[in-house]
Amino acid sequence: MTPTLFQRLLGAEFYHLSPQVKALHSQSGQFVWRGLSTIERGNGLLARLACSVARLPPSMREVPVSVAFTCDNARETWQRSFNGVPMYSRLALDAGRLHERLGLMSFRFRLYRIGADLHWVAEEAKFLGLIPLPAFWCEGMRCREFASDGRYCFMVEARLPWFGQLIHYQGWLMPDDGKPAD
Repeated sequence: MTPTLFQRLLGAEFYHLSPQVKALHSQSGQFVWRGLSTIERGNGLLARLACSVARLPPSMREVPVSVAFTCDNARETWQRSFNGVPMYSRLALDAGRLHERLGLMSFRFRLYRIGADLHWVAEEAKFLGLIPLPAFWCEGMRCREFASDGRYCFMVEARLPWFGQLIHYQGWLMPDDGKPAD
């Protein structure tokens, strides 16, 4: 069996993640996970502009979320829907890091494990995939994937100097078949 993108990125560390996080990142092909999410966007003019450029969803509380995944061993496409509002990402391996294309922005993340949780930390951001942003802008961009109450959970935060909070969203997902991911 060919390793998935996240198995390739994390190597042996992958097998120490929680069963729920491993379940999501062990799948190949096309599949859907569903759950609930809360999204809080920044209020400032510059934060709103940055969220629009990255095509991030508006603020919403406890709304249905679904993620349609298309995965092979080299790349993944995540088609999120927050209460009907789409957010698309393309992910691939890039020089030992996770590369994500989101709207007009692209990011390179370092992934690592703490306990059974998976953490993402941005190391690089580019506008239009070409124009690098200052490295210190990446310091406030992070993600944590973990398990709680038998479900896969996520927390994503993006804060920028001078902009403040761009977005903070969190929630949980389960396989579309409704069975717990264990």
